[in-house]
Amino acid sequence: MAATINIGVSTCLLGEKVRYDGGHKHDRYITDTLGRYFAFVPVCPESECGLGIPREAMRLEGDVAAPRLVTQRTRRDLTDQMTRWIGPRLDQLAQEDLCGFIFKKGSPSSGLHRVKVYNANGQPRANGRGLFAAAFTERFARIPVEEEGRLHDPVLREAFIEQIFTLKRWRDALKQKHTVGTLVAFHTREKLLLMAHSPTHYRRMGKLVAEGTAMPPDALFAAYEAQLMEALALNATAAKHANVLMHILGYFKKQLSADEKQEVLERIDDYRRARVPLIVPVTLMNHFVRKYRQPYLGDQTYLNPHPLDLQLRNHC
Repeated sequence: MAATINIGVSTCLLGEKVRYDGGHKHDRYITDTLGRYFAFVPVCPESECGLGIPREAMRLEGDVAAPRLVTQRTRRDLTDQMTRWIGPRLDQLAQEDLCGFIFKKGSPSSGLHRVKVYNANGQPRANGRGLFAAAFTERFARIPVEEEGRLHDPVLREAFIEQIFTLKRWRDALKQKHTVGTLVAFHTREKLLLMAHSPTHYRRMGKLVAEGTAMPPDALFAAYEAQLMEALALNATAAKHANVLMHILGYFKKQLSADEKQEVLERIDDYRRARVPLIVPVTLMNHFVRKYRQPYLGDQTYLNPHPLDLQLRNHC
């Protein structure tokens, strides 16, 4: 986790005065908290494509599937100017080894969800996507993306950041030789994390690994990556976490005393009932991993998937 993890970020969220009114939307959670672990690659589509600072406000109009970018007062259509810039900029970002992107909510260029698109009568429909955000997600479909506003939701925040750290571990694995052994080692370490998101995907990916010698290495790794990111996009629910914790408990059936086992069962039940956050039973499991020197569990990323001081598992 000490290695640099590159993520793209809408420039205004970093405190840079690039918005249409010459201001910014500095998000201190991004810069002060996530900035301890991530290296930011700033992107402001509107200023970078040559629209200037400050500039006339603009909005999306027309077809939600293919909206136009139009200035609100002078009615200039800036769609072509923006799209000419997008292609080369995406080519540049492809060289940045991005493991995630945080977009600015509501922006006609960078908004990811529910961006307003106005019809011919001037009525908005909040179901669009900014021009740059749409192009980015189409080009880099496996890179985790989120909006800064949604990071205030602890469940969405945990899911997004967990995807980033997992993708970084995968990218590190890709730097090794593309052998079945490399894939087996990665899959083994990520077993419990994958089970917390999708037992079905875990079994499917296990079958892919087991039959890996029948596929060309590049095709095998590409297929595995697709399944990996698809699995991580599924919610890791309390019920699935509880099942994983019970699975972990099974590794200690010969070591734990009756009182220790009862304590674990109580903490898992407390978590399942939303009385305590996930960090409580996980901390207890980590204690027993160290106490009884369980090497297999010690290598499981599920027990330490991201830095503890991010406190991503501290919510009920």
